[in-house]
Amino acid sequence: MAISSVENGVARRGLMLVISSPSGAGKSSIARLLLDDRQMDLSLSVSVTTRQRRHSEVEGVHYYFITVKEFERLRDNDDLIEWAEVHGNFYGTLRETAENALADGRDMLFDIDWQGADQLQAKMPADVVSIFVLPPTMHELQSRLNRRAEDSEEVIATRLSNAHLEIQKWQKYDYIVINEDLNLSYDAVKSIVTAERLRRDRRPGLFEFVSGLLEEKV
Repeated sequence: MAISSVENGVARRGLMLVISSPSGAGKSSIARLLLDDRQMDLSLSVSVTTRQRRHSEVEGVHYYFITVKEFERLRDNDDLIEWAEVHGNFYGTLRETAENALADGRDMLFDIDWQGADQLQAKMPADVVSIFVLPPTMHELQSRLNRRAEDSEEVIATRLSNAHLEIQKWQKYDYIVINEDLNLSYDAVKSIVTAERLRRDRRPGLFEFVSGLLEEKV
């Protein structure tokens, strides 16, 4: 992993921040706040997907929308660093996009499901920081999906059914955030990112920094 940013004069490696949740629990809202926060300085890993674009989504900003045939070609050529089938559609992260961003010294945000998180943690365990967002209640989860008004009743029913499976994966994650209040949840996620950026093993520049301290004459 290339050395990325420099903070307080100490070089630091980038990290891969993974946020997952059942549909409607709030991961996309938290991810959006993170990306809008200049102090966080995170770059979004934009996934490819075979599902239909929603009216509120922008090509290349939320997803790259491709055909099943195109997805299969990318998958079979090992051009995806992770991929999964969710709600009958395929999602994946382009290997080249992720590797180029990390090589440029960026902390990458991955808004992906537990299947993709599993693959990233298996391939890059030292570089992944994983957060799972839970709803306060299943009733509230259903209400949020209904308020979103972007999916049919059949799709909402599928998402609620899948939520039970997804929630059972919570123990695979480093951190758990119960999203009852979006602002409080966002503050918790910011604290996690700040702490992870200060970890000793993410800051190879500390060797040089500490050597300089010990050699400094006072």
